[in-house]
Amino acid sequence: MGNKNRNKRCIYRVTAMVLCGILLTLTSCTLPGRGEKNYTRYTPPAEESPAVSEAPVITLSKEEATDFAKRYLQQMSLEEKVAQLFVVKLEELDTSEGGYYEFKKCTKGMKETLAKIPVSGVILFSRNISNPKKTKKMIERLQLSSKTPLFVAVDEEGGSVARVATNKKMKTTVFPSAESIGKSKDGDYVYDMGRTIAREIRSFGFNVDFAPVADVKTSDLNTEIGDRSFGSDPQKVSELVSAFVQGCQERGVCATLKHFPGQGASVGDTHQESVDIDSSISKLRGLDFVPFEAGIHAGAEFIMVSHISVSRVTETKEPASMSELVMKTILREELNFEGIVITDAFDMASVTEYYTPAEAALNAVKGGADIVLMPNDLEQAYNAVLDAVKSDSIPQSRLDESVTRILITKFRRGIITEEQLTAVENPTPKPSPTSTPKKSKKTPKKTPKDE
Repeated sequence: MGNKNRNKRCIYRVTAMVLCGILLTLTSCTLPGRGEKNYTRYTPPAEESPAVSEAPVITLSKEEATDFAKRYLQQMSLEEKVAQLFVVKLEELDTSEGGYYEFKKCTKGMKETLAKIPVSGVILFSRNISNPKKTKKMIERLQLSSKTPLFVAVDEEGGSVARVATNKKMKTTVFPSAESIGKSKDGDYVYDMGRTIAREIRSFGFNVDFAPVADVKTSDLNTEIGDRSFGSDPQKVSELVSAFVQGCQERGVCATLKHFPGQGASVGDTHQESVDIDSSISKLRGLDFVPFEAGIHAGAEFIMVSHISVSRVTETKEPASMSELVMKTILREELNFEGIVITDAFDMASVTEYYTPAEAALNAVKGGADIVLMPNDLEQAYNAVLDAVKSDSIPQSRLDESVTRILITKFRRGIITEEQLTAVENPTPKPSPTSTPKKSKKTPKKTPKDE
């Protein structure tokens, strides 16, 4: 792929962007559609009280969560740290039924894989969700089988992408599509929608929602996003994205902005092919980035990076989910995102047709991703990253950086508790083998004294 030339071009591009930023600062110019914005802050009704059965929502301060995360990190082995870089579907925990199977319970194979590769989390699909009791039990068993508590994620956007609500047995609230909401509803409605979805899915054990879609849909030929976007007006989309994030996270579920750097202008489908969008950096800044900035301002814990390429910006066809320029320079440095960067699913054709599971995982981690979602082969991807850290191809500091972010979020949202940290720091010692002689099963003869 011409790595040397590509790297040189990326360096030149990064340098140009940094110089541009300096010039903008010196001339006190504001980028189109950028700058300080006033986003609406939503609050729950004063008279509201949680249901008796509802677990309390835990939100630690960033400072306290950071302290706990650093302490927890010290107790982790290298293998455990690398495993935290992956969120997988159940078929990667139990490969006995192939790549697509309707697992609806935690199997022996899943427990064995979690003991060997204690991944950061799992994602469930419609095929894994049967009814409230079984879903809750499966998630509980998965959590009990993992040394480090899991992210348990689901795509619950509303409309047609609602893995839980489309199952009538789950008896959760059904919401219209984002497109419909964008045309007829306001921020108050979406704030309540986020709260409702979070409260309902959290009752089953989910703690991450891969929503809201923050893409600004500008192409009617865009079938991948379709009616999943709130619309074509970046300000309107920003308002509703911010409202959803606030409502969702207020009820104890991490929200995820997707699909960065913005997939609304694409005319292809990354599930089926490689897609390149013809957007300049100025267009991305003035249009596509705007809702993501709103979501970041609202405190979104995750941003999902797409597999689209933006060759006019990066000068390569490399997917954004593997691009250092997209994830580090733009998302981290320019937009100041401090949360978890997760890739879109790595079992999609736009990845699998061009990269092995090992290559894809390595490229993503080196590019700046904290979590690789759904590698096409967990063992290959995990071993490749593990070997890269051991050989210092990926520095230990780079690994710790991502794992610390993951742990901070898990502590902030009560996924890992202070009690669990204490248990890890002070493990209960295993009882040592006793040397006490076994008692004779024979009945001793009575002596005159005994009588």
